[in-house]
Amino acid sequence: MIKLATIAGSDASGGAGLEADLKTFQEYGGYGMAAVTLIATMNPHKDWSHEVFPLTEEALRAQLETIFTGIGVDAAKTGMLATPYAIELSAEYISKYKVQNYVLDPVMICKGGNLPLNPELNALLVKKLLPLAKIITPNVFEAGQIAQVETPSSLEEIKEAAKRIYDLGVPNVFIKGGSKLKDQTASIDVFYDGSDFRYLEAELIKTEWTHGCGCTVAAAITAGLGFGLDAYEATLRAKKFITLSLRNSFALNQWVGPGNPAAWRKAFN
Repeated sequence: MIKLATIAGSDASGGAGLEADLKTFQEYGGYGMAAVTLIATMNPHKDWSHEVFPLTEEALRAQLETIFTGIGVDAAKTGMLATPYAIELSAEYISKYKVQNYVLDPVMICKGGNLPLNPELNALLVKKLLPLAKIITPNVFEAGQIAQVETPSSLEEIKEAAKRIYDLGVPNVFIKGGSKLKDQTASIDVFYDGSDFRYLEAELIKTEWTHGCGCTVAAAITAGLGFGLDAYEATLRAKKFITLSLRNSFALNQWVGPGNPAAWRKAFN
């Protein structure tokens, strides 16, 4: 059994965070485990506004001890890490247990927001976790923050951000352009390994229901690595996975809707 771990926030609505990760791990056929860094809630009385409730350092360490010391992992990812100790502890266990297949999903913003989540943590995340990662999976906003440039809005700007991020010490960079690029009629993401740029293109699915897409993509890459794919192959398969998920997305309520990870299983069975 391939053991896959996520260190991430819990989304009470079930569409993003570790809930999306575990659903994705299951669809890939892996055994999923989760260390909860925080609980994210959405207030239906205040237009679905987000609130974040971090778990204590003691509680997070106990979970990591259970997963990494007590069980072991074939691949792992991190998602929303809203405290310095969440970053420090993640780095400690990933390093201590020499996790080669580590995916850094640098979550810096909640869906529906427009400001970085705890921007002062960005430098610590880059310093502690980026050098440990096999691949980093920022969206264009996060890529701009890490590369210290304006948010990319074209393929050329994404490529420049990818170069800057690669130079920080990560061997593979995957920037999710998706529907955020100007004048694009397709969903285009960029993969960079320090020598070649590869464009991952799929149909542009026009839906407002994109809750949890970034988490799902990173989880799919994690699962692919765990099952022995290289970074590019894992990313390519993850692109297909999220495209199917989005094509079968649905509304949860008037504010939000998730993708549908089960679409992968239904498409091939």
